[in-house]
This record gives sequence, C-alpha cells and structure tokens, in this order.
Amino acid sequence: MTKYFISFLISLLFASASLPLKAEEVAAEAQETITPKSITADDPNQTDAQILAVVNGQLLTRADVEDRARLFVVSTGLPIAPHVMKRMRSQILEQLIQEKLKTQEVLRRHIDIPPEQIAASIANIEERNDMPRNALRDKLAKDDISLTTLIDQIRSQSGWMVVLRQTLGARGRVLPEQIKQRQSALEQEEGRPQYLMNEIFIPVQDSEHPQKEIAFANMIISQLRGGAPFPIVAAQFSQDQSALNGGSLGWMQEDHLDPAVVAVLQKMPDEAISNPILVPGGLIITTVHSRRKLGKEMGTLITLRQAFFPFSTPLNPNDPTEEQKALLQQANEASSNLHSCKEIEALNDKLGAKKVGNPGTQVMERLPPQMHSILEKLPNNTATKPLVAGDGISLLMICSRQTRNLAQLTPGQIADQLMNERIEQTARQLQRTLQRKAVIEIRPAGRAELNA
Repeated sequence: MTKYFISFLISLLFASASLPLKAEEVAAEAQETITPKSITADDPNQTDAQILAVVNGQLLTRADVEDRARLFVVSTGLPIAPHVMKRMRSQILEQLIQEKLKTQEVLRRHIDIPPEQIAASIANIEERNDMPRNALRDKLAKDDISLTTLIDQIRSQSGWMVVLRQTLGARGRVLPEQIKQRQSALEQEEGRPQYLMNEIFIPVQDSEHPQKEIAFANMIISQLRGGAPFPIVAAQFSQDQSALNGGSLGWMQEDHLDPAVVAVLQKMPDEAISNPILVPGGLIITTVHSRRKLGKEMGTLITLRQAFFPFSTPLNPNDPTEEQKALLQQANEASSNLHSCKEIEALNDKLGAKKVGNPGTQVMERLPPQMHSILEKLPNNTATKPLVAGDGISLLMICSRQTRNLAQLTPGQIADQLMNERIEQTARQLQRTLQRKAVIEIRPAGRAELNA
C-alpha cells in the first residue's frame, strides 16, 4: 500500500545507503526465539518479585515488561516522565498476556515464521517512519536493548496472521462474485466521503469500567501529539491486524467504520490525533491524512528514475570540497546528456547505486510542494537540474505519466478490503475464545503493576 504519510522528498534525497537487515542477522540475534523456549512456572531462576503473571504455565517477568517499555521509549525517541512510564507498564503487561496467548496458539499449530519475513517486517517499520535502513536496530544496540524484544513482537504478530488465515479456511479466498457485489455497492455510494487514515486499537476488558484503558490511551495520545511517530506507536501498542502496517487502514468509507469514529472524523482536521473513541470491544485512536469523495479523485501517476552522486564527506554549503565541486560539474553534464530512463538507471549503477534507482510510482498531486514544483512541468525522459543535499546530488527523470481516477478501487484492492474485514472479525472472535479457555494467574507483583 502506498505510504502517503511518508515524505517523498526526504526519502528520495536523504535515504540511507546502508544495507537492509539480513535474515541471518535476525537468526543470530534471536537464536533461541526462532524455536521459542518459554520460561515455565517452575524455573528456579525466577523469584516471586520477578514473576508478574503465569499464562497457561508460562511466565511473564518484570524483565519482559521493562524490555518492551524501553523499546517504546527508544523507538519514539521521546523522553517519557517516570509516572507515565509506570502507567505504561500496566498496559504493557496486559498486552504481553494477550501476545503470550497468541504465541502459544502459533506454537500449538506448529507455525514457523522464517527470519527473512521478520527482517522484512523490521525494514517495513523503518521505511514507514522515514528511517534509514538498520536505524532501528542500531538505535536498540546503542541503548543496550536486545533486538530479540522487537523480533518476539513481530513473530507474534506475523504468526497470528497465519493462524487467522488458517481459521478462515474457505473464507480466506475472495470470490469474483463477491468483488462484483462490493463494486456495485461502491458505485451506489459514489460521492460519499473517504478517509486515508491510521488507527490504534486498545482492547477494553470491562466495557462498564474502561477508566484504566482510557488513562493509558490518553498517555499514548500525549506522546503522539508530542511528536512520537504514529506508525511506531501503532506497531507497539495497537491490538488489531493493522499494527503490522503501522496502523494504516488505507482509504476507508464511512459505512465500514464505527459510527462513533465517523462522528470524530467528520470534525477533526487532517493530521490531528483524536481523543480516545469508545467502540465495541475497546478504544480507538485515529488520525486522518487526507479526504476525498468516493469514486472522484483524478490524479497523475508518474514513474521515476534517479541517479545519485554520493559525497564522501557531508556537504558544508559555505565551503564545498573539491570533490563535491567536481561531482556537481559531472551532474550538470549528465543532466544535459541523459535522454532515457534506461540511461539514468545505468548511470546510477555506475555510481555505486548508493540510492535506489527506481523510487517507484508516485502520485504527482501528493508529492511535497517543493518536489511537486520540480516535477510538474518536467517533460518525460528529461533529467532535472542537480538536486543537492547534504550527502550527495540527485538527478530525477519522469519515465511516464498517466491521469486516472485514483478513487476508483481496482478488483485487487476490493479483494484486499474484503479480506481485511474478515481477518479483523476472526481475530477478535478467536482472541476472546483463547482468553476464555486460558489459565491466567496474576502474581502479587503483577497485581501491583496492574493497579499502579
């Protein structure tokens, strides 16, 4: 799904050249968790003060909660007051109990999540937050937090998705007639509002007394409004399947949302963070990136290529090095001599491919204003003038452009929409079943955390 909320300009001109996290590195970092070995209640190395809960005979310890809390602090990059962290630990414990139930179901079904998939998920989190490749891993290492903490969370989420698809069975396949039926319904709704949105779902254990969850949601909201990246917070704390996508729901129409959420969306400005919204089963925190009328959004799709001339040292605009001056001259010459996307890709490879030569298809109208002004009147197969950044110089070229109705969903997009609805419904039903059948013992230390 296109990541509209990521700054294209920054990702294009300032993306890191480091290599992505490799599967073998994931396997080495979390060797024990590839074949999970859970701590059991009779482990002599655990004391009562360390044990917070026992879930079907497996322990959750104070260290588990502390590691997850520190992961949140590091990944958001924001200072968090001690009283806020204390409240956060209570919700983290409840979240870890739910994750433990999911992980146990994954293991019961003998589902294995390969290291390659986990590495791709970590890269996706970084990309969605406009972070250079490996930045999250490097940050965790710098703050002495094991990558295993993040890997465990991703494995739980990914394995749970496999469980849900198995549970769906035959309903896990969307039939052509079902797609046509949804297409007909969408045609009837043409002109109605759609919202490009993200959400965080926080389950509520007792709908009659949601005060504790509301307090936690307000703490999360204060962090989001203080600058914490929504996708990272969603990946950490959201308890629905959109967490793997940073809470992204894509374009949603009003009849697919809870009425309480719709009432808030209609009033809140774009990019604002909502207050907690009480819905059946929990609370929702949402943000809207854009709005449109269903079936009515004309836009220009462009395919791009780029060549990147890397600097060996950061640029000082007031005192460029001789190397940087020479590279600028080379870029100016190339700008005049390049006449096809194949040529600019070949040049990027020759320069070492420090940045991707094919940034993919973009929507012209959704580009940041500075980039839009550069590309809007650029003829196809013509290179831009050199675009100078701190780490190097970029040349861009438009290969093709196509005007189309962006609000008209393709059959594939409709199939994804239908499948996501089924998965979300199945997830909540199965989680309630696992909770009902589980033997969960909250130890005194755990009760103290939950009542904090």
